[in-house]
Amino acid sequence: MKWNRKKLSALKYMNVLVLPLLAWISFNTHGWLTYLPLIESFVFVPLLELAYKPNPGNLTPEKEAQRKDDPIYDWQLYIMVPIQFALLFVFLFSMQEAGLTLVDKVGRISAMGLLCGVIGINVAHELGHRKTWYEQLMAKGLLLTSLYMHFFIEHNRGHHKNVSTKEDPSSARYGEMLFTFWIRSVVFAYISAWKLESKRLSKKGRAVFSIRNEMLRFQVIQIAFILAIGFVFGWVVMGYFILAAVIGFLLLETVNYIEHYGLERDKKCDVYERVMPHHSWNSDHMVGRIILFELSRHSDHHYIASRKYQILRHIDESPQMPTGYPGMMILATIPPLWFAIMNPRIRRIKERELAQAA
Repeated sequence: MKWNRKKLSALKYMNVLVLPLLAWISFNTHGWLTYLPLIESFVFVPLLELAYKPNPGNLTPEKEAQRKDDPIYDWQLYIMVPIQFALLFVFLFSMQEAGLTLVDKVGRISAMGLLCGVIGINVAHELGHRKTWYEQLMAKGLLLTSLYMHFFIEHNRGHHKNVSTKEDPSSARYGEMLFTFWIRSVVFAYISAWKLESKRLSKKGRAVFSIRNEMLRFQVIQIAFILAIGFVFGWVVMGYFILAAVIGFLLLETVNYIEHYGLERDKKCDVYERVMPHHSWNSDHMVGRIILFELSRHSDHHYIASRKYQILRHIDESPQMPTGYPGMMILATIPPLWFAIMNPRIRRIKERELAQAA
């Protein structure tokens, strides 16, 4: 009985499957029902997170040791790969249906976009930090569904090194609007990935423009994938897929925006201080934590990037978001309201840092 309770508790992360289920409904129905994934993600979940207080509790050292290498937590990630690709093909088939209205198309594309962001990129983010070749391969496959494979390079080798500095395109600056951040982050993160891969090959004495260049391989794979969709499902459906992929990576960039907005690492003698928990915004709101595989415990993730999602901790020094990720993402799309709520928090953080340094 004790073993069963542990396994049932671990399966709480399978609540994320509500989104794929609603997406499947979206792809097989019409009208307002096609918007069920949007309603769940940006109406139902934010309201739940307002209703329940955040939970800052951490595991005991004994429970953490038990969870760390329990394969059930890994398999909950692995199963997302076939689910994501299966629903992508259901989406592509559904967009061939005759007589779809604009309302139907927008609903289904937004549903696929949410899958790309929540299942595709988020699970890829977790798997991309793993060391095994097969987990990294799954991460790249999931990123393919959002046409954002360069994230594998830039996030691990760029963002984690430069987070909360001016050198990091994925860290939002104080006073920067979400929509201008999208442009800066998308463009310069892509350029950064090319530079990082070129630097890696140059250090090994290998040609930059060769099959060994992973960025080149990523571009070939993504172009081939897009063209294959066009040949099989038609060029119009291919366009719908590209729109869904764009929604997926803009969701990622919105998450990037809220995770590090306005936070800065000190620089002394041209060297930045070590990444610490107070350089990332944290959220202990349980609903968002569960459906995003603990992504919102972001402070600990950046402090020790190798920690698996199931053992990420609340750290007292980390700045806390006023609500969970979905609510914060909505807030970020309204710049005056975002600045009114977040900027005073940033100023208080800086005042405390100055007082401590005095």
